[in-house]
Amino acid sequence: MDIRIAGKYRLGRKIGSGSFGDIYIGTHLLTGEEVGIKLESVKTKHPQLLYESRLYKLLQGGTGIPNIRWFGMEGDYTVMVIDLLGPSLEDLFNFCNRKFSLKTVLMLADQMLSRIEFLHSKSFIHRDIKPDNFLMGLGRRANQVYMIDFGLAKKYRDPKSHIHIPYRENKNLTGTARYASINTHLGIEQSRRDDLESLGYVLMYFLRGMLPWQGMKAATKKAKYDKISDRKLATPTETLCRGFPTEFPVYFQYVRSLRFDDKPDYSYLRKLFRDLFVREGFTWDYVFDWTILKYQQQGGTPSNGRPVPASQLAGVAGANMQDFPNAGANQIPEAGASGYNSGYPARGATGAGGQTDEARDAEAALRRLGLQ
Repeated sequence: MDIRIAGKYRLGRKIGSGSFGDIYIGTHLLTGEEVGIKLESVKTKHPQLLYESRLYKLLQGGTGIPNIRWFGMEGDYTVMVIDLLGPSLEDLFNFCNRKFSLKTVLMLADQMLSRIEFLHSKSFIHRDIKPDNFLMGLGRRANQVYMIDFGLAKKYRDPKSHIHIPYRENKNLTGTARYASINTHLGIEQSRRDDLESLGYVLMYFLRGMLPWQGMKAATKKAKYDKISDRKLATPTETLCRGFPTEFPVYFQYVRSLRFDDKPDYSYLRKLFRDLFVREGFTWDYVFDWTILKYQQQGGTPSNGRPVPASQLAGVAGANMQDFPNAGANQIPEAGASGYNSGYPARGATGAGGQTDEARDAEAALRRLGLQ
């Protein structure tokens, strides 16, 4: 069935789903340009698309913020048309066998800090900083990190007077427990410092491959959150960051020392990581781990421990939509569908073609969607 949105977009295949609605690829009828189309049923118990669209409009023009093309009602759905984006950092993490190099993490951290700073400058905090909510662009923007999903974002100060919201306790956990700050677990109202602490956990997740509080089992969600909180509180920063440069424990010490209404020194944090980047002798060439992996898959020289010249990687510098069929604008991956089958043996796998559970789940999901 040919479904039109706003009289100028054709609704295509579904690329993701979430508790509040579905995400589709759409095509502009005149230009053929592909976009992301987010649908939310008018019957949903907790509508958030209108709120999120207002946030996008407030943030328009910011680097790494997707453009909203149209918002309105179509039949029984609230609809938002937005830029189509590439894979999320969670997709790419799975593609790279769930480990990122220090170079890749530092190049990502620089952009992620800037996205968070921009959001904070508009008087909002995100409250759900996680790899799934940062996507790479497409085409000429393939090396740009985008921040998405502002459904849980909250105004932390008055935009005109800059008067901060009051300190409160006994708050329920908002966001994703794995990356939540310690104060969030303790029921303290979130502020700018909490977004930055969550980013720290994301960076360590990328470097380590997993966090110490992952895989906790419990009978109820609350019991699981309590277990995660206990383990997080019991894990010293030095233990979490063991084996990695001192800049990472310094980062945590700084963000955890911030008072509730303090303005973070974002420039200091960027400089911390930029100085480390220079000290390590890295080149800021936007050659990420997935760039090299794609180069190898496209017939480049297999990895032999030597760096691949950036000039040879020019044609594969970005992650393209077709390489990650499940990725899209503001994607909400299906369960088990956030990975990508790289075709390489995973860490710990035996024999040729070994796959992680994530890769197998992703492959199955792609088959269900008719993409493999």
